[in-house]
Amino acid sequence: MAQNSPLSMFDISGKSALVIGATGSFGGAAARALSQMGCLITIADKDSDKVAALADDLCATNPNVATTVGLPDSEANADALVSAAVEAHGALDLMFVATGMNEVGYIEEQSYERWRNVMFANLDGYWLACQAAGRQFAKQPAERGRFKVVVVSSTRGRHGLPTGYTGYCASKSGLDGMVRALACEWGRKNTNINAIGPTVFRSPLSEWMFSNEDPGKATREAMLERVPLGRLSETDDLVGGLIYLLSPASDYVTGHTLYIDGGYTAE
Repeated sequence: MAQNSPLSMFDISGKSALVIGATGSFGGAAARALSQMGCLITIADKDSDKVAALADDLCATNPNVATTVGLPDSEANADALVSAAVEAHGALDLMFVATGMNEVGYIEEQSYERWRNVMFANLDGYWLACQAAGRQFAKQPAERGRFKVVVVSSTRGRHGLPTGYTGYCASKSGLDGMVRALACEWGRKNTNINAIGPTVFRSPLSEWMFSNEDPGKATREAMLERVPLGRLSETDDLVGGLIYLLSPASDYVTGHTLYIDGGYTAE
């Protein structure tokens, strides 16, 4: 009996995909990749001008692009993001959440308000997005295939850092725990959830670390002593893992944090 090509396991064309945080570095790379893969895509972020510009870019090769403005910072707003994807494309199959922030500060000096800002953006918002998606998935027939959620964690969910990252590390560790718990809740509800855990990748916030001048050069060289592959990450390094986790190729994978980190967590 003839077998399908293994490449068909990565086919996500025609799937309704929601990208939250779509105008960020990883979110933008994800939106472009999923659009090129033929998804019916909905992009969401807080800056309407940036969302519109990204939509124009995507529409050059994919006519099935919808937009919505906002972040999952309340139940109502999270529900609105999911509803926008459903209204545009009839259902929701895939969701990628790439939002978050950091406020660096040693614990003795950092206010509780700043701690809560980090925890809310990096954990509460993801929980709200997953709640909204889970409610929508429960309404949809299993014949659509397994529903997939991928969130952005960090190597800092596993490794601490001595430079004022108590909020960030705690939030990402909590996110990893949420992914494991939801994998158990959703396993028999036709839904998979996984996380991607990058180390430093190129973005407007990290561009200084790619500089050939100090302090970027010194910081990078110190970081690279812990990265076996010997370089920092580009956003393109993260896209392959994302497509795998959103595609049928990963139907038996749930509850994991996939570290795309050049081997950083191997040491």
